[in-house]
Amino acid sequence: MSMLQEFKEFAMRGNVVDLAVGVIMGAAFAPIVSTLVDKIIMPPIGLALGGADFSSYKAVLKAGDAANKVPEVAISYGLFINALINFAFTAFAIFILVKAINEMKKRFDKAKAAEPAPPPAASEIYLKEIRDALVKR
Repeated sequence: MSMLQEFKEFAMRGNVVDLAVGVIMGAAFAPIVSTLVDKIIMPPIGLALGGADFSSYKAVLKAGDAANKVPEVAISYGLFINALINFAFTAFAIFILVKAINEMKKRFDKAKAAEPAPPPAASEIYLKEIRDALVKR
Protein backbone atom coordinates (compact mmCIF):
# COMPACT_ATOMS: atom_id res chain seq x y z
CA MET A 1 0.00 0.00 0.00
CA SER A 2 1.42 3.34 -0.98
CA MET A 3 2.05 6.19 1.40
CA LEU A 4 -0.51 8.32 -0.44
CA GLN A 5 -3.17 5.62 -0.08
CA GLU A 6 -2.43 5.26 3.65
CA PHE A 7 -2.66 9.01 4.13
CA LYS A 8 -5.97 9.10 2.24
CA GLU A 9 -7.40 6.37 4.49
CA PHE A 10 -6.17 8.20 7.59
CA ALA A 11 -7.51 11.59 6.51
CA MET A 12 -10.92 10.26 5.52
CA ARG A 13 -11.61 8.42 8.78
CA GLY A 14 -14.64 9.65 10.65
CA ASN A 15 -12.60 10.67 13.70
CA VAL A 16 -10.31 12.95 11.73
CA VAL A 17 -13.15 14.61 9.88
CA ASP A 18 -15.12 15.05 13.13
CA LEU A 19 -12.06 16.56 14.79
CA ALA A 20 -11.54 18.97 11.88
CA VAL A 21 -15.17 20.07 12.06
CA GLY A 22 -14.83 20.53 15.82
CA VAL A 23 -11.71 22.68 15.45
CA ILE A 24 -13.31 24.82 12.77
CA MET A 25 -16.50 25.25 14.81
CA GLY A 26 -14.42 26.06 17.88
CA ALA A 27 -12.52 28.73 15.98
CA ALA A 28 -15.80 30.20 14.74
CA PHE A 29 -17.31 30.00 18.24
CA ALA A 30 -14.33 31.72 19.95
CA PRO A 31 -15.27 35.32 18.99
CA ILE A 32 -18.82 34.76 20.26
CA VAL A 33 -17.57 33.61 23.66
CA SER A 34 -14.92 36.36 23.78
CA THR A 35 -17.51 39.03 23.08
CA LEU A 36 -19.90 37.55 25.62
CA VAL A 37 -17.23 37.53 28.34
CA ASP A 38 -15.46 40.82 27.47
CA LYS A 39 -18.46 42.98 26.57
CA ILE A 40 -21.39 41.53 28.53
CA ILE A 41 -20.16 39.63 31.60
CA MET A 42 -16.96 41.47 32.60
CA PRO A 43 -18.23 45.10 32.61
CA PRO A 44 -20.71 44.57 35.47
CA ILE A 45 -18.15 42.47 37.35
CA GLY A 46 -15.51 45.16 36.86
CA LEU A 47 -18.01 47.71 38.14
CA ALA A 48 -18.79 45.54 41.17
CA LEU A 49 -15.08 45.11 41.92
CA GLY A 50 -14.49 48.85 41.59
CA GLY A 51 -12.62 48.54 38.31
CA ALA A 52 -10.00 46.25 39.82
CA ASP A 53 -7.19 45.43 37.44
CA PHE A 54 -4.59 43.01 38.73
CA SER A 55 -2.24 43.32 35.74
CA SER A 56 0.11 45.71 37.54
CA TYR A 57 0.57 43.46 40.59
CA LYS A 58 4.04 41.97 40.76
CA ALA A 59 6.73 40.75 43.10
CA VAL A 60 9.96 42.59 42.36
CA LEU A 61 12.97 40.31 42.69
CA LYS A 62 15.51 42.88 41.58
CA ALA A 63 14.80 46.56 41.05
CA GLY A 64 15.68 48.00 37.69
CA ASP A 65 17.88 51.00 37.07
CA ALA A 66 16.70 53.23 34.23
CA ALA A 67 19.92 55.30 34.26
CA ASN A 68 22.09 52.24 33.65
CA LYS A 69 19.47 50.51 31.46
CA VAL A 70 19.16 47.57 33.83
CA PRO A 71 15.72 45.99 33.49
CA GLU A 72 13.59 45.11 36.47
CA VAL A 73 13.29 41.43 37.37
CA ALA A 74 9.81 40.69 38.66
CA ILE A 75 7.17 37.99 38.86
CA SER A 76 4.03 39.47 37.34
CA TYR A 77 1.48 37.42 39.23
CA GLY A 78 -1.26 39.99 38.53
CA LEU A 79 -1.34 39.01 34.86
CA PHE A 80 -1.79 35.40 35.97
CA ILE A 81 -4.68 36.41 38.25
CA ASN A 82 -6.32 38.29 35.35
CA ALA A 83 -5.87 35.23 33.12
CA LEU A 84 -7.44 32.98 35.77
CA ILE A 85 -10.41 35.31 36.21
CA ASN A 86 -10.88 35.57 32.45
CA PHE A 87 -10.66 31.77 32.11
CA ALA A 88 -13.19 31.20 34.90
CA PHE A 89 -15.73 33.55 33.35
CA THR A 90 -15.10 32.19 29.85
CA ALA A 91 -15.62 28.62 31.08
CA PHE A 92 -18.79 29.71 32.88
CA ALA A 93 -20.09 31.48 29.77
CA ILE A 94 -19.45 28.36 27.66
CA PHE A 95 -21.19 26.25 30.31
CA ILE A 96 -24.26 28.52 30.22
CA LEU A 97 -24.35 28.49 26.40
CA VAL A 98 -24.01 24.70 26.19
CA LYS A 99 -26.64 24.26 28.91
CA ALA A 100 -29.06 26.51 26.99
CA ILE A 101 -28.39 24.65 23.73
CA ASN A 102 -28.95 21.29 25.43
CA GLU A 103 -32.21 22.56 26.97
CA MET A 104 -33.43 23.75 23.58
CA LYS A 105 -32.49 20.37 22.09
CA LYS A 106 -34.45 18.54 24.82
CA ARG A 107 -37.50 20.69 24.15
CA PHE A 108 -37.20 20.06 20.42
CA ASP A 109 -36.86 16.31 20.98
CA LYS A 110 -39.91 16.31 23.32
CA ALA A 111 -41.97 18.23 20.79
CA LYS A 112 -40.90 15.86 18.04
CA ALA A 113 -41.71 12.81 20.18
CA ALA A 114 -45.12 14.26 21.09
CA GLU A 115 -46.16 14.48 17.45
CA PRO A 116 -48.72 11.79 16.71
CA ALA A 117 -47.64 8.95 14.49
CA PRO A 118 -49.08 9.09 11.00
CA PRO A 119 -52.13 6.89 10.52
CA PRO A 120 -51.41 3.49 9.04
CA ALA A 121 -51.81 3.10 5.33
CA ALA A 122 -54.93 1.35 4.05
CA SER A 123 -52.83 -1.60 2.89
CA GLU A 124 -51.53 -2.09 6.45
CA ILE A 125 -55.06 -2.08 7.82
CA TYR A 126 -56.15 -4.68 5.28
CA LEU A 127 -53.12 -6.87 5.95
CA LYS A 128 -53.84 -6.78 9.70
CA GLU A 129 -57.47 -7.76 9.06
CA ILE A 130 -56.37 -10.66 6.86
CA ARG A 131 -53.83 -11.75 9.50
CA ASP A 132 -56.46 -11.62 12.25
CA ALA A 133 -58.95 -13.58 10.09
CA LEU A 134 -56.32 -16.26 9.41
CA VAL A 135 -55.48 -16.52 13.11
CA LYS A 136 -59.18 -17.09 13.97
CA ARG A 137 -59.38 -20.11 11.59
